Amino acid sequence: MRQPTQHVEKWLRRFHPAPDGETRLVCLPHAGGSASFFHPVSKALAPAVEVLAVQYPGRQDRRHEPAVDTISDLADQILDTLRHLDDRPLVLFGHSMGAVLGYEVALRMPAAGLPPPVHLVVSGRRAPSRYRDERVRHLSDDRIVSELRDLSGTEPAMLADPELLEMILPAVRSDYRAIETYRHAPDQRVDCPITVLTGDRDSRVSLDEAHAWAEHTTGPMDLHVLPGGHFFLVDRSADVIAKLRQVLSARAARSS
Repeated sequence: MRQPTQHVEKWLRRFHPAPDGETRLVCLPHAGGSASFFHPVSKALAPAVEVLAVQYPGRQDRRHEPAVDTISDLADQILDTLRHLDDRPLVLFGHSMGAVLGYEVALRMPAAGLPPPVHLVVSGRRAPSRYRDERVRHLSDDRIVSELRDLSGTEPAMLADPELLEMILPAVRSDYRAIETYRHAPDQRVDCPITVLTGDRDSRVSLDEAHAWAEHTTGPMDLHVLPGGHFFLVDRSADVIAKLRQVLSARAARSS
C-alpha cells in the first residue's frame, strides 16, 4: 500500500520538479543540517535528475517535532519514506552524519525487499568502522556554537542570533548524540559502489579513515580528495556537482 503523499512530503523536499529525470538522487544532511542545504545541488542537476533532500525532524518547518537521537531510528524512518519511491533508480548522497545515514539506509533496503541503491556517495565522513572519542553532545551551548563556527557549515548570522540558536540547538545536540553513539554492524556491507569525497584539510576525516570505506561495500570504492576543510563541498561545489554528474551519467550509460 502506497504511503500517503503528505507523509512523504513531510520527510522529503523537492525544490525543482524533474518528472522526466531517469534517476532519483536522495540527499542526507549533516548534523544540525536541513534539507535546504542541498538546494544548490537540486538547482544544478534539474531537470535531468530528480533531487530529493531529506528533512529531519526538529528543524525548519519540522522544528516543533522531537528530534530523533539515534542513527538506527533515523535510518528506519527514512527507509519507511523511501520504500514507496521505487519507480526510478536511486542514488544516495550524504554529507558527514548524512553519509552514515545513507550507508545505513542502503544496508536496510534489501532486507525490506527493495533493490539496493545503484550508488552511494559519501562526503566528509570517515568510514563507519572508524571511531573517535568525540563528545560534542556533552558540551555547553556556547561550546557547541563554537564547534559549529569552527566547522564553517552554518551561517555566521544564525550563530549570532540568540532566538535562532534557541530553536536549532536542541536538534544539533540530538544529531551529535546520534552520530557519536553510532556503532556499525561488522558483518554487513552495502551491495553497491561507493564514491567517497573528502577535504584535504578536514580535521574530522584522515585519508586512512576515508580509504576505509572500501571495507563497507561488495563493490568498488572510488576516493576523491578535494581542497578544503569539513565543508569543502560548499567552496568546491562545482567539483562536487561535476562528480555527482559523473556518477549519475555512468549509471544512465549502464542502464541504456
